[in-house]
Amino acid sequence: MNKTRSLIALATVAALSGVGVGAWWLGMKQGRGDTTSATAQTAASTSALDDPSQWTIPQGEEATRRHIRDALKAGDVDPATGRRILNYHDPMVPGKNFDAPAKSPFMDMMLVPRYAGSDAADTSSVTVSPRVQQNLGLRTAPVIEGALVSEVTAVGNVAWNERERVELSSRAMGFVEKLHVKAALDRVAAGAPLAELYVPDWVSAQEEYLALARLSGPGTDALQDAARQRMRQAGMTTAQIEHAVASGRVQSRFTITAPIAGIVSELLVREGATVMPGATLMRLQGTRTVWAEGAVPESQAALLRPGARVRTTSPGAPGQTFEGQVQALLPEVDAVTRTIRARVELANPQGRLVPGMLVSMRLALPKAAASLLVPSDAVIHTGRRSVVMVAEDGGRFRPVEVTAGLEVGGQTEISAGLQLGQRVVLSGQFLIDSEASLRGLEARLNPAPAPMSTLTPQRYTTDAVIDALSGDTVTLAHPPIPALKWPQMQMGFQLPPRSEQPRDLKAGDRLTIEFEMQDGQVPRITSLQRVAPGVGK
Repeated sequence: MNKTRSLIALATVAALSGVGVGAWWLGMKQGRGDTTSATAQTAASTSALDDPSQWTIPQGEEATRRHIRDALKAGDVDPATGRRILNYHDPMVPGKNFDAPAKSPFMDMMLVPRYAGSDAADTSSVTVSPRVQQNLGLRTAPVIEGALVSEVTAVGNVAWNERERVELSSRAMGFVEKLHVKAALDRVAAGAPLAELYVPDWVSAQEEYLALARLSGPGTDALQDAARQRMRQAGMTTAQIEHAVASGRVQSRFTITAPIAGIVSELLVREGATVMPGATLMRLQGTRTVWAEGAVPESQAALLRPGARVRTTSPGAPGQTFEGQVQALLPEVDAVTRTIRARVELANPQGRLVPGMLVSMRLALPKAAASLLVPSDAVIHTGRRSVVMVAEDGGRFRPVEVTAGLEVGGQTEISAGLQLGQRVVLSGQFLIDSEASLRGLEARLNPAPAPMSTLTPQRYTTDAVIDALSGDTVTLAHPPIPALKWPQMQMGFQLPPRSEQPRDLKAGDRLTIEFEMQDGQVPRITSLQRVAPGVGK
């Protein structure tokens, strides 16, 4: 049972870790005498690892057991390989090295040796022979300098430009005697008649003025000016007043004309209706320009600026391109799609674009300053950092942490970590990164902020099932623990004091445990609780 679960866990790590653990897995199986499976595994991986000696790969548990038998330790030369033993380590806990061969304090398995080779003096890189590079299909590319010229693509919908909307209202109490437009969305030209109104107050004000205009003598000019002022106070426009004065006749009906060309977006009155001062008669919408609002990812929206050029196409106007510019980035982020709406003003001289129409927009970004560029395939994003594999002379590869910036057209900006002219790996870098992690290079890329003795140990929680009890140690089977990148496995833990344990613990009990890691020892359980049968199933 224990060996089976351990093998499953190790096979999982081998699949995830790539070259280093995979080769160690083959060595372990050969050391255990599983010749049939080991032969099949070796034949299947010959094309990928044709020369394993170039990878400084550990030789598996068989070598460790032989070292125990021959009393070998770190610093001695292994007579079977002729190479000096650097140290021993657990492949599932990179960075923890031991001077003597023994069983792993972390897992139910033996430590494995790490040998010195031609590259032993340089522990910051991995050496790969030309033959293995060819088998793995490793490709490299130079670090170049250039400026990314990019554009953002977005899909949006057309809406009316609200800045070209005009509202026509009544300036006095009156009656709608005639409408020249009968329905909403009718198109009108600039200056076209829209409606005719009869306004009694305007008629009486005109009659009063014309009566005074016929008088002559001292003081009549002042009376005429007062009558003209009353026409203005009644709501008549300057043009209407001048027309009444020039014609010398009462104008009984007043025609409302369209101030702009467009469509009647709303018609709120009918013939014969009575309107009060301030009542809206209709609304006109200009069609000279329209808005298109597209959803832009917030990471790209930060690069846009108002005034940026936009080219737009629409299935509703095939073969036609509409030019415009970004008018504004609306100050609101969609919490679901994490996008910001970019409002674009488009020229619409023929009125082809109408509200609701779907458009595809290409928004030009400002030209970026020159920077170092690498192919995007060369960058490994782990979530905590970005790494590239730098190819050096002599078949050496070194992991380098970089600061990645904008990515456009398969090129990524690098603001720190690389130099012009260096070569980076494009394919197979995950295998090299796996081997580098096994050799403890990841710990060098991410040094601890302070000695462990000065920090409070981090604690982890998991469910588990007891497999066996032995003194102050318990063997537990637990599910994957993402925080430690552990797969489902079976391993030993140190029990807390008996006063802090539930009574009568036995194999098969289901537990919820909290534990912390110990340097060079099995994890220590800080608290545990027995889970009642049937709970959580």
